[in-house]
Amino acid sequence: MLGSLSNIVKIPELRRKLLITFGLLVVYRLGFRVFLPGVNVNAIEEMLRKGSEGQGGLQQIFAFAGAITGGALNEANLFSLGIMPYISASIIFSLLVKVIPSLEALSKEGESGRKKINQYTRYATVGLCALQALFVVAFLKGGAGLRQDLVLPYFRDSFFFVLSTIVTLTTGTMFLMWLGEMISEFGIGNGISLIIMAGIIARMPTAMYRFVAGNIVHPLTTNGDRLDVTLGVLKLIIFIALFVGVVIGVVLFQQSQRRIPIQQAKHTRGRRVYGGQRQYLPFRINAAGVMPVIFAQSLIMIPVAILQMFGINLSDTFKAERGFWYISLVIVMIYFFTYFWTSLQFNPVEMANNMKEYGSFIPGIRPGRKTADYLDEILSRITLVGAAFLCAITIFPTIIVHAMGVEAALAQFLGGTGILIVVGVALDVVQKVESHLLMRHYEGFIKRGKIRGRRGGS
Repeated sequence: MLGSLSNIVKIPELRRKLLITFGLLVVYRLGFRVFLPGVNVNAIEEMLRKGSEGQGGLQQIFAFAGAITGGALNEANLFSLGIMPYISASIIFSLLVKVIPSLEALSKEGESGRKKINQYTRYATVGLCALQALFVVAFLKGGAGLRQDLVLPYFRDSFFFVLSTIVTLTTGTMFLMWLGEMISEFGIGNGISLIIMAGIIARMPTAMYRFVAGNIVHPLTTNGDRLDVTLGVLKLIIFIALFVGVVIGVVLFQQSQRRIPIQQAKHTRGRRVYGGQRQYLPFRINAAGVMPVIFAQSLIMIPVAILQMFGINLSDTFKAERGFWYISLVIVMIYFFTYFWTSLQFNPVEMANNMKEYGSFIPGIRPGRKTADYLDEILSRITLVGAAFLCAITIFPTIIVHAMGVEAALAQFLGGTGILIVVGVALDVVQKVESHLLMRHYEGFIKRGKIRGRRGGS
């Protein structure tokens, strides 16, 4: 490992890419110290110190959105929206391409078609920024029973505050899009993914500090009684061990594949024989990535939180920390969206037709319809395993909250969308760094085998 790190420094191009990536990510984090015009900075910081518990349904939506996009809607700063509007627009258009024939035809036109769809995505991003900025304005003005002092009195009823907030947040998101493109072009890895990962990781020091302060430095109960420091240290050790174990487990599942052998037909031309090679068609166990978890939690949490804003309290039934029906419904919806998203990404009939067209076949399986049925059966089986993995990684933080008594803000780093995104992006960066090392005849991070890069939907 140390030798590989020293080799990175020896390659000027790779060293420059890493420095550019790190520098642009620092710029991204500095933007979180630029507050929106007209907000009460002291009140915002006080609210953040106290945490987000008990702040209402809108705050729960903001906390969930920040956990999956790296934004901070409740911090009222330049990058509060994060990259969430662009991610939402991208997901919308990825679904529309599958159902609207004109967009599907445009996507098949090559680079020009992709650029056109990307342009539509940017336009949709601006509209989503304006819509989501209105929720931020409602939050800052104290809607749904929230604090009333987050905006300075002079700006609270001013139209200028609404307009300036929308413009500022939209500009911040568009700047993050540009920042991500610069990282992708001049840095290393996917810029948008790295920005999301940096936003998620940045939350961990604060959550860890609260845990250490409440269980080791000042271990007090709600009644003011002092707790045993040894118990707090033991909890910390167990948490670190669980974190390492979860990361290893996620890496194994993210890299796991079902490889289907494919044989090419032989073609004889004169005295030469072409083809006849055996290759493999890889199907990832977690082919749907993190999208099913995001869809499932969003469709449950957001309606419940909105109802809570209007005085309809369903927290006893659907509260994420202890609700049996919440967990059961999440599992059902994760399975549904895993199969749904996988069916959108993989079409067995189209894959079978492409194999038949190029003269390839699966040994023992007839080309055409039989091949499509076989691929569909394989996809159904591995999707079942992948969905079970997603369910386990989603509900694991809930188990930790009950078993160890830690805060949900800290337990979320042991599962859910955050750990899937962070591990997936980290694997992608390591794979790209290793490819640079191997291209210049240096030894990579892994001596035996290679790290497989991510594919879409992760």
